[in-house]
Amino acid sequence: MEGMETDMGGTGAGAPLIEIGPGALTFEQVTAVARGGALVGITRESLAAMAASRASIDELAARPTPVYGVSTGFGALATRHIDPALRAKLQVSLVRSHAAGSGPEVEREVVRALMLLRLSTLATGRTGVRPGTALTLASMLNAGITPVVHEYGSLGCSGDLAPLAHCALALMGEGTVRDGAGDLVTAASALEAAGIEPVTLIAKEGLALINGTDGMLGMLVLALDDLRGLLKLVDIATAMSVEALLGTDRVFAADLQELRPHPGQAVSAANLRALLTDSKIMESHRGPDCTRVQDAYSLRCSPQVSGAARDTVGYASLVASRELASAVDNPVVLPDGRVESNGNFHGAPVAYVLDFLAIPVADVASMSERRTDRMLDKARSNGLPPFLADDPGVDSGHMIAQYTQAAIVAELKRLAVPASADSIPSSAMQEDHVSLGWNGARKLRRAVDGLARVVAIEILTAARALDLRGPLRPSPATSAVVRALRTRVPPPGPDRHLAPEIEAAFRMVQDGSLLDAAESVTGPLS
Repeated sequence: MEGMETDMGGTGAGAPLIEIGPGALTFEQVTAVARGGALVGITRESLAAMAASRASIDELAARPTPVYGVSTGFGALATRHIDPALRAKLQVSLVRSHAAGSGPEVEREVVRALMLLRLSTLATGRTGVRPGTALTLASMLNAGITPVVHEYGSLGCSGDLAPLAHCALALMGEGTVRDGAGDLVTAASALEAAGIEPVTLIAKEGLALINGTDGMLGMLVLALDDLRGLLKLVDIATAMSVEALLGTDRVFAADLQELRPHPGQAVSAANLRALLTDSKIMESHRGPDCTRVQDAYSLRCSPQVSGAARDTVGYASLVASRELASAVDNPVVLPDGRVESNGNFHGAPVAYVLDFLAIPVADVASMSERRTDRMLDKARSNGLPPFLADDPGVDSGHMIAQYTQAAIVAELKRLAVPASADSIPSSAMQEDHVSLGWNGARKLRRAVDGLARVVAIEILTAARALDLRGPLRPSPATSAVVRALRTRVPPPGPDRHLAPEIEAAFRMVQDGSLLDAAESVTGPLS
């Protein structure tokens, strides 16, 4: 491609190529590399910028005046001036000592996002890393080589040090990685098999490779991608439950929603109107014989809750977009050649929104669980059998599916407790305030997974209830969702092993097939 350096291995023929230059990456580009295996290249403009900043670092390294990260130690050891003969060793020692993670492996998509975002900062030409070092990192991504990064090790200040250090260690040909086939191998053997020369670090490079908020930002971008789809599925689940419980759609009218002009609320209500269009179940109880005046909050107020969640996603997306446009390193090389220390590595902006998102995730799931419970309670379900059981007493129906939901919701409430409100000083009190953004990101990933499972159980339960409302037919959109679900989950009957059915519904939430079914009728939901 014109203007690109693409001297790299590939993850597969036909994979798209993401150009990494001085501009910000988009959310779509991050997910394409992290989840879709897209290839990456570096523009000639960025390679030239990196070469220019490297020249500034080399010039400063030759001076007798100490420069942090170039000719000094790190953190509380920054007061030691390092002899030029030891500066390459300084960078290698930094990476080896900081690759101190512990616990389970972090998911491949997270590590790929982390590597890509570090590469994006290197490509700004503000870190002093040589172009060849950045190209080698890009080659690792394209070869599908994924360093083993561990759950614990980052405090989210001075960047995600330990996770990034494990990636830098692999770049040096040390440590453990997953190769393109997913096998656990040494970094040296994976690089050799891919035809990639390990990097020999020189002054400033080790620090530049590990001093960023890339792990927490990568997880934020991936969570936002998940939540945009999940909130549409929340509206689908709500519409199915409203029908199943003989609720009203009048509360979702546009003129009522406009009285409180939150954009997310308007979007959610519009989705519900589209999903409930032409529902025969809704039509069956519109007449004067219906004595119910108002539905419960879990039905009536769904646009207000899931809409507020959408608006929170919008704010978090704004923060993420700013972070994607940032060059996070310390020190940085400025356009005039100055190398200056700064505090841009502090993870607070990202940490706060990671914590913020965990709150609506828990609350949306809580409302979903309440709708499920209502469908199972014969005193509140408007004529449905207890627990939707085939032979109540002999059969328990979906009784314990709601228990599973409740257990997840209880966990989500615990995960909504902010990590960023805490701080543990480190590095002999030099780094005396930290963001704990990595912790916030890890718990948000668990929370998003929990929300998907809760929504899947609501859809599974509502589909059973809608079948039991026959011969009355639900709307064309929700009928399409039920039909799609029935390709993997049988219709109502005597008790069956329920866990596989819950898992099947969860997988259909994850893979987008239930959303596709609804949108085949409504068109794209917002």
